[in-house]
Amino acid sequence: MTGGERYTVPVDVHLVAVRDGGTGPEVLLSHRAGSVYAAGHWHLPSGHLDGPFEDAVTALVRETREETGLVVDPDDVCAAVTVHHRAPAGDARIGVFCEVRSWSGVPEVMEPVVCDRMEWFGFDSLRVPMVAYCRAGLDAYRAGARMALHFQEPGGPIGYDPAVDRLRLLPAPGSDGPQPAQEVRDFAEGAVGRITRWSDASWARGTSQVWRVTGAGGGVWFVKVHQNVKFHARETTALRTWVPGLGGAGPRLVAADPALLAVVVTAVEGRPLHGAVLTGAEEEAVFRSLGVLAGRIHAGPPSPSPTAVAPVTRADRYAKVDRHLEAARPHLAPGDEEHVRAVVEQAVVLEPLPLVVAHGDFQIRNILLAAGGSLRVVDFERSAPQPVVRDLVRLPDHFDGREDLRRAFFDGYGRLFTALEQAHLATEAVLDAVSGIGYGTAHGDPELVERGRRILARSRAGTLCPAPTPPAGGNPS
Repeated sequence: MTGGERYTVPVDVHLVAVRDGGTGPEVLLSHRAGSVYAAGHWHLPSGHLDGPFEDAVTALVRETREETGLVVDPDDVCAAVTVHHRAPAGDARIGVFCEVRSWSGVPEVMEPVVCDRMEWFGFDSLRVPMVAYCRAGLDAYRAGARMALHFQEPGGPIGYDPAVDRLRLLPAPGSDGPQPAQEVRDFAEGAVGRITRWSDASWARGTSQVWRVTGAGGGVWFVKVHQNVKFHARETTALRTWVPGLGGAGPRLVAADPALLAVVVTAVEGRPLHGAVLTGAEEEAVFRSLGVLAGRIHAGPPSPSPTAVAPVTRADRYAKVDRHLEAARPHLAPGDEEHVRAVVEQAVVLEPLPLVVAHGDFQIRNILLAAGGSLRVVDFERSAPQPVVRDLVRLPDHFDGREDLRRAFFDGYGRLFTALEQAHLATEAVLDAVSGIGYGTAHGDPELVERGRRILARSRAGTLCPAPTPPAGGNPS
């Protein structure tokens, strides 16, 4: 302070006594009574330090004995969380919440003037009304936070009300990765309620901002901040229009904020297909399901209408390849650039393909494998009306030497590609490979770089996109 009397606040201690109950952990709560503050509300056994001579652990042991009759060994007191609290009346204090799992005795009401009963409750079935300050400490403790702020507004309710809850968790250094900006946290909690955990789920590149969040009631969602307005608009449009038609194979949009470029979506069942270890038969089944999923996506109505999308001109195509080559050139093999330009030169005379709904980034990284072998798809920020081949540009890398997987995919898709589609696919895969080499190098994604190099090598060898061999009965139906 710049002058005057030094600012001080009271310090109080809170007992978080935890036992194993029939349906999970339970915590001991006391019901306040009489003329005490917050009478009629549930609270943790608690009290103030008696003075500068008493430390927090000593105070907790003393208050526990005085209020509950339990005898606690100081060595069994563990730090839970520290909360800087301001009450609705404006008084502030520091609350030290301590976990105890071992004690002697049975809890009983020792101070009937201020407490009329004590009970054990599961963490998911806490009684109401509960003092908001107490609930803030318990929520912060369950979230694993080291410290939290709980500054209530003047005139706010004494009892916990999720609509006006003011809890703010301070992340621990290095815990669960980078945390979102406070305005993103406020937006997400406005949509789904109190969030007790933010876990970084971003790809290993600076432009990815995704968090897996857990609510106070155990619900799980994903929060994503897009890197630009275009990606935000594409993803929200897809989630509002054609993704619901997948019947649970994609997430549901919970909330969107165009100013923050942020969305909250439901979590979808499944583990990442990327990196999954599968048997040959399992791989074949997965790629058949992948074809079915792609077919369902492409069967949906485009949004906006394909007629609103301008065709790609020859100048556009050349400008695009020049941009990709500029970024990737230092990392290309001798002869790669000449090959890429030759592929593009041949492609500019191809008849254009009709446009359909497309995921835009349909690759293994964005696919989840659910129970029973069904698939789920996520990440729609590149969704737009595009030719069907756009969603297959990254799949040929999986078909190298695996005709069984290629056959399974197109069997699930319901038809083979036409010769024109095959020609467009070969071109788009090459352009995507060059783009991947440049982007992956600049953003620290070595897997993307290596995939691009494999695609270029196979394109130069003429083995990139051979037409699938039809099954014995002819074209799959």
